[in-house]
Amino acid sequence: MTDKNDRDGNNMSAAENLIALLDLEKVEENLFRGQSPKEGWQRVFGGQVIGQALVAAGRTVPDRTVHSLHAYFLRPGDPKTPIIYNVERTRDGKSFSTRRVTAIQHGKPIFDMSASFQITEPGLEHAIEMPDVPTPDKLPTEVELNALFIDKMPASMKAYWERERPIELRPVDYNRFASREKKAPRQDVWFRATGKIGDDPLLNQCVLAYASDFTLLDTALIAHGKYIFDMDLQLASLDHALWFHRPFRSDEWLLYSQDSPSSQGARGFCRGNIFNQAGELVASVTQEGLMRPRP
Repeated sequence: MTDKNDRDGNNMSAAENLIALLDLEKVEENLFRGQSPKEGWQRVFGGQVIGQALVAAGRTVPDRTVHSLHAYFLRPGDPKTPIIYNVERTRDGKSFSTRRVTAIQHGKPIFDMSASFQITEPGLEHAIEMPDVPTPDKLPTEVELNALFIDKMPASMKAYWERERPIELRPVDYNRFASREKKAPRQDVWFRATGKIGDDPLLNQCVLAYASDFTLLDTALIAHGKYIFDMDLQLASLDHALWFHRPFRSDEWLLYSQDSPSSQGARGFCRGNIFNQAGELVASVTQEGLMRPRP
């Protein structure tokens, strides 16, 4: 385990801090404790809770690989308070295992997730094709994007992009960050961990789960010329579903191809397909999020 000073970020890279963040403390059988970064968010980032909950579930299924998860965000998380993850061993069959994870703070559930694990077995295979987009080496780095756009960003966006982060993003349409133009609600974003994650399949899946919450709801805002940092919108993830199709490395470039078929009732619905650089579909994501106008 990593000590508290390391968890608080001393002398560690952002990627190392992410690995430490996902390294839960076992409190009791089926009970785990997770921490949150002490700065950067007024509430716990949804991707963090998904990733930590998946770690908790995975540690009770040592011989099988997660293939899907379905989660609901119930209450905002408090970054100043540890999160307790209670794992219910719902089923262990010959091929599949199911786990239910409840995240608890201040005596109340803030998050609920079901995850399904499967043995490795062969079967029929097919997949959709990856979109034809520029490769990440042909796109500006985050440092280059900051130089182009950071002076035009509102203070809240500037503070976010100036921080070191564990996940590097390279959007294909980087002009999105400098325009209020209303466009078709879709976007393609390359991403990877900024440091080595290693070969552990569960850890790579948990890092992808963490990253999958970053830009998805933002896709619905493109249709309205809005940003996730706009003060006249209340935004929050409501639910999140994720399917893992093939093995991958989260410290190698992955393309997150996203669209938003609908927004209504103060909610936006978004979908995403995640491909490796070989063009293989490795994961699929759906999410509905709160998009409530406010004064």
